[in-house]
Amino acid sequence: MRTFSPKPTDITRDWHVVDADGMVLGRLAAEVAAILRGKHKPIFAPHVDTGDHVVVVNAANVVLTAGKAEQKFAYRHSGYPGGLKQERYTDLLANRPEEVVRRAVRGMLPRTRLGRQQLGKLKVYAGPHHPHQAQQPTPLDLPDARRMPR
Repeated sequence: MRTFSPKPTDITRDWHVVDADGMVLGRLAAEVAAILRGKHKPIFAPHVDTGDHVVVVNAANVVLTAGKAEQKFAYRHSGYPGGLKQERYTDLLANRPEEVVRRAVRGMLPRTRLGRQQLGKLKVYAGPHHPHQAQQPTPLDLPDARRMPR
């Protein structure tokens, strides 16, 4: 049996919009990463970018469970000796909530040029408005990413 390889004419890219209000960050990132990769399509191939575009709105309202917002740090390095910077996720959520969602999704994509290409199809916005109305995105409901009531 030969490996199926979708041709560029087979690939159609849809636009989806996800409202992240009240969603758990990791669950949301897992669902969005699968859509960016194209795993929901029957023509999925791991070596070809078959995924769709995803617009995430209300990123400022994502939820981190089990006190991770106070315990987790986001690290970055300037490239110079001693240039390691760290920032708590509470501060990152307050100042740059788009970066919180983008980092979570990026961690669930392949660490290759294909993964970087797929991450380019992710658009994240802190508020409820986005400039992609011309693409006519369809609302995407992710019930598994919602916080479960106790």
